[in-house]
Amino acid sequence: MSPKQVLKYMPETPDPKGWARYQKKLIAPLYLCFMMLLSINTSGQNIVTLKQAINDGLMNRKNISAGKLDVTIRKLQTQSLYRKYWPQVSIEYSYLYNPILQTSILPIGIFNPAYAPDATKSIQFGTKWSQSAGVTATQPLLDLSIQRQINEAKLQERITALSQEQTEYELAYTIAQTYIDIYLQDSKIKAEIADTNRTYISYTLLKNKFEEKRLLKSDLNKSKVNHNNAVQQLMDGLSQMIEDKVYLLFLTGVSDIEKYDFEIDTIFLINYPQIKTENSTAFDQLPEMQELELQSQLTAVQARSEKAKHIPTVSFKGFIGADQYTNTFNPVEANSWFGLSYIGLNAKFPILIGENQHNKLLELKAQSSQYNLQKEDKTAQYIKDVFTANLRIENIKMQLKTLEENLSLSIETIGIFQARVIEGQESASTLNSEEANLQIQEAEYENNKKQLWVQRLNYLKASGQLSMLWK
Repeated sequence: MSPKQVLKYMPETPDPKGWARYQKKLIAPLYLCFMMLLSINTSGQNIVTLKQAINDGLMNRKNISAGKLDVTIRKLQTQSLYRKYWPQVSIEYSYLYNPILQTSILPIGIFNPAYAPDATKSIQFGTKWSQSAGVTATQPLLDLSIQRQINEAKLQERITALSQEQTEYELAYTIAQTYIDIYLQDSKIKAEIADTNRTYISYTLLKNKFEEKRLLKSDLNKSKVNHNNAVQQLMDGLSQMIEDKVYLLFLTGVSDIEKYDFEIDTIFLINYPQIKTENSTAFDQLPEMQELELQSQLTAVQARSEKAKHIPTVSFKGFIGADQYTNTFNPVEANSWFGLSYIGLNAKFPILIGENQHNKLLELKAQSSQYNLQKEDKTAQYIKDVFTANLRIENIKMQLKTLEENLSLSIETIGIFQARVIEGQESASTLNSEEANLQIQEAEYENNKKQLWVQRLNYLKASGQLSMLWK
């Protein structure tokens, strides 16, 4: 709302000269607040819709972009697990110097009758220098643990995606709250402008009475206090409007917070009560609920992966290479290399793996029960939230209807009192009291309007229908 728009809502006063003096003396603080709005170009205000604000937030906020990268990382991790089915090939090479050769005891009596049958002799095997080079290839044929890991990674990927959806859901809710706060603040400012003007009229009437020696100074002071309060509330409202708009810019990822000169789509918000919402609820479709369900499924997959640690694995393995043996340092000595190769199946049957598998399975079972209980508790909470939101919406609607009638009657009464004060038929204290009571009623009315929108958002959020605001 620009200063010109603010002044547009100022109604005419019965004392143009007094109003001019009032502009110079009493509304000066307001113009300081208006200057904050004049610091931007008020002629080119653009309208930001609620759908646009939410989509901008989902697209521009850095924490949302960071969360999407988490999902990408999870997908890459899942894809990398499939490589475990591919052949594993490695090249091995070693060059060794053996200062002390291995010694073995041979039963020479068995090989040579010239020696006693139990005769033995120590013999050193090998050479001072040796090197080995070769290629080993392994192809997994049966390894159920790989598929278990892939299934687990896929679930982790979906859980991360749902966590991201929940973050986006909460951001959309916060943006909608702030957007509606701006709408309500705009409406409140219009009422505060009328309130400021009305209290000034009452103050002017009583000031004239005081100058005519027909009014106590205490009554005039009370009228001035009422007017000052109205002026301060208007200044606070304008400041709060700017603060809410800056916060909305932050939520939508706009880095230049000086661009708070925009208008909101009040037509959508005015017509919102006519928008049809589904009476049914979709708790299971909420990202938070789906995440708990997948967390429970994940524990079951992890239990199967734990059991798979004892399942035999079978692989095809082959090697081709050569060894060299020399007593001098000569890596290319002729006739010193000897080839080696083999091809075969490699089977592995784990028996003891150094873990307490029984306790691990009990732990996973307890976690599964924990997630299921959390889901049941969340479901009960959402059912309660939907019921409570509906109950409060209907109650606040009735309160607003009553308050609207009371405000209309109070404003009419103040007008009557103002006329009666001029005619000397009513006391100034009564007028001051009515002005103060009206300000209390207006504050209560604005608070109820805000609470109505809060409960509407709570209903949409709890029933899983919040996305209707931007999709």
